[in-house]
Amino acid sequence: MGKVLRKPKGFYDIFFRNPSPDKKSTHYCPGCGHGIVHKMIAEAIEDFGIAEKTIWVSPVGCSVFGYYYFDCGHQQAPHGRAPAVATGIKRAKPDTIVISYQGDGDLAAIGGNEILHAANRGEGISVFFVNNSIYGMTGGQMAPTTLVGQKTTTSPYGRNPANEGHPLRMAELISQLEAPVYVERVSLHDTKNRIKTRQAIRKALQLQVDNKGFSFVEILSQCPSGWKVSPVDSLKWIEENQLPYFPVNVFKDVSSEREKIKIKEPLWDKSKISQALELDIESKSYPAPKPLKALYEEPRIKIAGFGGQGILMLGVLLAEAAMLTGKEVTWIPSYGPEMRGGTANCHVVIKNGKISNPSVDKPDILIAMNQPSLEKFEKDVATGGLIIIDTTLVKKGVSRKDVEVLAKPFSDIADKELKSTKVTNSLIIGALIGKTGMLDKTSLFDAFKIHITKENLIDINKKALEKGLTLSQ
Repeated sequence: MGKVLRKPKGFYDIFFRNPSPDKKSTHYCPGCGHGIVHKMIAEAIEDFGIAEKTIWVSPVGCSVFGYYYFDCGHQQAPHGRAPAVATGIKRAKPDTIVISYQGDGDLAAIGGNEILHAANRGEGISVFFVNNSIYGMTGGQMAPTTLVGQKTTTSPYGRNPANEGHPLRMAELISQLEAPVYVERVSLHDTKNRIKTRQAIRKALQLQVDNKGFSFVEILSQCPSGWKVSPVDSLKWIEENQLPYFPVNVFKDVSSEREKIKIKEPLWDKSKISQALELDIESKSYPAPKPLKALYEEPRIKIAGFGGQGILMLGVLLAEAAMLTGKEVTWIPSYGPEMRGGTANCHVVIKNGKISNPSVDKPDILIAMNQPSLEKFEKDVATGGLIIIDTTLVKKGVSRKDVEVLAKPFSDIADKELKSTKVTNSLIIGALIGKTGMLDKTSLFDAFKIHITKENLIDINKKALEKGLTLSQ
C-alpha cells in the first residue's frame, strides 16, 4: 500500500485566514518557489517538535501572508525590518525559535542595514532569504539582486552596472562577518539541489535549537510571473542565469567550533533594573491608585500637540509612573522630522495585565495641547472619556457632549505662576491625576528622578504637578 501524502503538521490543515474561497491552496503564482520552501520549513518545524515555540516574522513581500499557512506564532514587520523585530523577540523570549523569512527586495534593499547588523551581532535567529532577482510582489521592478542585463519594469533596457551597480551577493557579504555561525546558498532548480535546500533549512533551525547563533540560508527561487516565463522554463532560468553569478556553496560553517551561547534571561524585576542602570530609586511600594471611574483603571491615552511642548515626555512620565506601581505599560511616539514646531503625539496604554495592542485609536483620555490636535482627535475619544485642553492655545473648545472636559489655560498658568512654560506638561499631569485618580503623585515624583536629567528642574516640575492637582476641577 502506497504512502498517503499529507500536509506537514507545521501547516494549518485548512488555511482559514486566507480570504480566498479556496482554503486549501496558497496565494502564490503557479510555479513560485515560496510554496516549496514553505513545505520544507513546515516539515522541519514538525520533525523538530518546535511549533509551540516558533515565531515566524514576515515583512513586506510575496511572503507577507505567511500567517495564513504556518501553525505557529507570527509577527508582522515593516518593510525590511524583520531582523530587527526578530532580534527583539529573541532577546525578550530567548527560548523561542525565531524565523526571519525575507525576499531579496526586502532583505537586500530597504532591509540591508537591518540584516547586516543582526548578523554582525550574531543574533540567535534563522534567516531564510528567498532570492528571485526581482521585486515579485509589487510589479516586477529591479531588485538589488537583479542580474546585469536583466530587464524589469524599472530597467526596461536591462540592468546596467554603470547606472545601477552590480547585483549584491548577500551570502558572500554575510559570511565575511565574524559572528554568523552558518551561511549557505542553495537552489530550487532541480531535485538534487532541492534536497540540499531541505538540508540547509533543517541545519539552520537545528543550530538555533542548539543555541549556536546566527544562521543565514539564501535560496535561489523561481518567479515565473516576474520573469515572464513558464514554470518549467523558470527552472532553466535559475540554472542558466542565476547560478553563474550566485553559485551555490557553503560560505561559512563554524558550527562544530562554536559553543552553545549562554543566553542571559531578560531582567523584569524593577529593583534589579534600577540597580543595573544605577538609578537612585529605591525599590518600594507606592500608594495604590484610586481611579474615580472604571474607565481610568486601565486607560488608553493619546497626547497630542506641537513638537517642543513636552508631548512625548508627558507620555513617558505617565508610563514610567504606572510601571513603578506594577502596571503593564506601552508608550509609542509619533512625530514629524522637525525638532520644534512640527506635530507630535504619543500613545500610552496602561493595564493590569498583558497589552495586546499598543496603538491607541480610540482613547479613553485625550490631552490636546493645541487646536489642530483637538480637531483631529476629538471624534475618536470613547464615549464617557476625558478630554483635557490647554485653552491658552485651544481657543475653540470641545464640541462633544458625551465626554468629560477639563479646560484650563495651562501654558499661561505655567508662565505666570511658575515662571516657565517648560513645566506645562507636568502641570497637566497634576490636573490629570487629580481628575482621574489613575496614579499617585509619589510614583510620578520618582518618574521625574529617572527622566529629568537636570536636578534643579526636578523641584520645579514637582511644584508644577502639585499646582496641577488644584486645577483638576
